Amino acid sequence: MTMPRSRFGVLTPSSNTALEPLTSAMVAQVPGVTAHFSRFGVTEIALSQRALGQFDDTHVLAAAKLLADARVDVIGWSGTSAGWLGFDHDVTLCQRIKAETGIQATTSMLALNEIMTEHDVREFGLVTPYTDDVQQRILANYHAEGFSIVAEDHLSISENFAFAEVSAETLTAQVRRVAEQGAPLIVVACTNLNSAQLVAQWEAELGVPVLDTTATVVWKMLRMTGHATTPVTGWGRLMEGTL
Repeated sequence: MTMPRSRFGVLTPSSNTALEPLTSAMVAQVPGVTAHFSRFGVTEIALSQRALGQFDDTHVLAAAKLLADARVDVIGWSGTSAGWLGFDHDVTLCQRIKAETGIQATTSMLALNEIMTEHDVREFGLVTPYTDDVQQRILANYHAEGFSIVAEDHLSISENFAFAEVSAETLTAQVRRVAEQGAPLIVVACTNLNSAQLVAQWEAELGVPVLDTTATVVWKMLRMTGHATTPVTGWGRLMEGTL
């Protein structure tokens, strides 16, 4: 059976160098699917007014409209800002993208939360590169939604470009520390980490599922465009359909 042809529009922070090659590598395994990217300015992850203002919907919608010119079938915000801004921010963003472009939309964080709800996950461990205050805001937002974060590890970095420079060894050490504290599932939250390609080896070593936010938005876009049954191998249980 011929699979449908789909163009994925992906919203990308301007200083992100990780998500584009990772996303393209994932969708390359799905016949008929291509990924197309549009950037808006993001250079710092912090709770200052300037840093928070980077995620104003006006900037994001301008980038989304450029993707609409390519007649994409779905638009995904490949970013984790709702973790500290609040999940309703992403709900509203998706509604505004649909209203402005007529194109269905999703985000990394909404997809992540959908996956955990679908699999009845209420406890997890969290790995990020973020600063203490950003991490605490994420923890608080998840607790408010009824989740329990049983272990966390963060690197206290605020420069967005620097996230992609974090080594595989450092990321693996973070994931191991969280697993050692008994996390039944581990979330790696940040789409400028070179981490999605490491998920399968972490799951094999640690025996727990790992959800990476660069992959979660791809997973959801595949579902939204009729490609849910196509396994994407080498990227962990979620993408292989064995979570």
